[in-house]
Amino acid sequence: MRVLTAQELHNLGMNIAGKRLQEMGYEFVSVNSQLKKHPQFVLFKKGEPTIFVLVKTSNNIQSPADYDVLWMETFKAHAKKQKAHIWFAGIGIANAESVGGPVFKDQPYYVAFDDFIKVLE
Repeated sequence: MRVLTAQELHNLGMNIAGKRLQEMGYEFVSVNSQLKKHPQFVLFKKGEPTIFVLVKTSNNIQSPADYDVLWMETFKAHAKKQKAHIWFAGIGIANAESVGGPVFKDQPYYVAFDDFIKVLE
C-alpha cells in the first residue's frame, strides 16, 4: 500500500468539490489543480457573477473548513477587483480504518465535506 502524496490528496478533494459543483449546474471556466495555486475553480452560470472556488484538502476530518483568515483577506481584495465571489471548500479525508492514519491509494476513506462556505458574496 502506498500513502497518497499531498498532491494526490488535493486532487481527490478537487474531484469531490468538482462533482458537487457540476451537480449544482456550474460550468468550469478554468480549473487549476496545482497545490497552493488559487483559485482552483473559476465558475460560470448564466445570470450570476463569476465565482472563485478555493479548495483545501487535509486529513483533518474534525475541522476541515478552517482556513488562514489573513491570507483570505488578500485573496478577497483580488476577487473584488475581478467582481467575483469566493467560495471555500474545506475537505477532510481520512483513513477509513484509522482516522489518525495516512490515506492510502486505492483504499477506503472517510470524507468530511458539508458544503461550500461563501466567503465573499
